[in-house]
Amino acid sequence: MMTTNGKLITILVADDDPDDRMLIDEAFEENRLANDVRFVEDGEELLEYLQHQGKYEGGAEAPRPGLILLDLNMPRMDGREALKRIKANPALAQIPVVVLTTSKQEEDILRTYGLGVNSFITKPVTFEGLLRVAQVVTSYWIEIVQLPSQFDERKSAAA
Repeated sequence: MMTTNGKLITILVADDDPDDRMLIDEAFEENRLANDVRFVEDGEELLEYLQHQGKYEGGAEAPRPGLILLDLNMPRMDGREALKRIKANPALAQIPVVVLTTSKQEEDILRTYGLGVNSFITKPVTFEGLLRVAQVVTSYWIEIVQLPSQFDERKSAAA
């Protein structure tokens, strides 16, 4: 799917809360985001998706994301550990990761930036606030910035 400026990316959201996933999806829909938004429920599933393992083996159901929205507090593997593993893997390290979490703790902010996160956003408490976050994320990460995934896709298309 494409946005109006022609940038084709998949947004991968890692969040264990089904209500938050639904609200995030609705916020992107209300902002008329044309890009593909996919969801995983925890850090382990996030890594399985990114590495085409488990139910994502073969990769057909797991296109490489151009952006990851990552909650920190999830079961099985939390967002901090998932972020650490993503940034330690040369094949995944260039994917921009934006933390989207309820935490406002200085320790979480400093630690995630130390691990290589690209942005840290505290989840708003209202749907209107989430709409604004979706609008800003879409505007900045999809319409303004140049993402490494754009060049990966051009290479694949040329091959």
